[in-house]
Amino acid sequence: MGLGRAAVVAPARRALLFPGQAAQHVGMGRDLYERIPAARRVFDLAAEVLGFDIARLCFEGPTEELNRTVNAQPCLLAVELAALAAVRGAGVEAGWAAGHSLGEFSAWVASGAVAVDAALRLVRRRGELMEQAAQRHPGGMAAILGLEEDKLAEICREVGAVVLANLNCPGQIVVSGEKEAVAAAGERARAAGGRAISLAVSGAFHSPLMAEANSAFRAEVEAMSVTDARIPVVPNVSAEPVRQAAEIRAAMAAQMTSPVRWEASVRRLLAEGVEEFVEVGPGDVLTGLLRRIDRNARGRPAGDAAAVAALAAEQSGGDR
Repeated sequence: MGLGRAAVVAPARRALLFPGQAAQHVGMGRDLYERIPAARRVFDLAAEVLGFDIARLCFEGPTEELNRTVNAQPCLLAVELAALAAVRGAGVEAGWAAGHSLGEFSAWVASGAVAVDAALRLVRRRGELMEQAAQRHPGGMAAILGLEEDKLAEICREVGAVVLANLNCPGQIVVSGEKEAVAAAGERARAAGGRAISLAVSGAFHSPLMAEANSAFRAEVEAMSVTDARIPVVPNVSAEPVRQAAEIRAAMAAQMTSPVRWEASVRRLLAEGVEEFVEVGPGDVLTGLLRRIDRNARGRPAGDAAAVAALAAEQSGGDR
């Protein structure tokens, strides 16, 4: 939602949020590429680093190819980093960052802990490993609506082979695991008064079925350059702010098989005094979740050139 001039906040009280896989869509990032040179440079760098025309895949698809985990992850990262370049080029800074699952890697770049080219390579490898794991260990995910975390955790324990994967907001938790177990958990959730919606994903992300991929990914994380962050990031694994390089590596390495503690992450940011949340990337899923976590929290998407321009205008108005 738009904010008046009086509502402009200091960078220290602003957080950048980056969406995760499933936010991708054909056409994402096109107007950033066409209208903002800094964003175009990110796409050009991504094509050079990854060796394929990432802009064309983002802008033209086809959808089936874009949605493959091996492609969706680097494409989303590129769009988010292009949007980040546009936001910062417009003079908008923040004192905090967080990302939902894949989006956390954009947050590490925003924090200064990881270079853009290194993040692109790492996320491309992450997508490869997760796609391979999904093929070797088929699984599924389902969104459960209307149940408390404790009740759903009890159901998962009773069923077995299914875990809490994304704790998104009150009344919305995603479970992940073996397909039969996910289906059984959904049936029990319905019997307990909730709703279960099967998700169109290629594997059981954030579950033990990703353990093999996570082992290989951990080696990739250990081999890459990571520095202390300039601004704190609230990672999915702990929902506690981190800045030290060793803590960042640990959070990266554990994320693939750990739950995304998104509600707790947002609540921690609010407790730290964050007053404005800017969703950097395609869509507004995180902005919607924010309002369900705290109806008074102020969030806004900044995934296209018009939204970036509006944000910049408000910021400059508050600086006068």
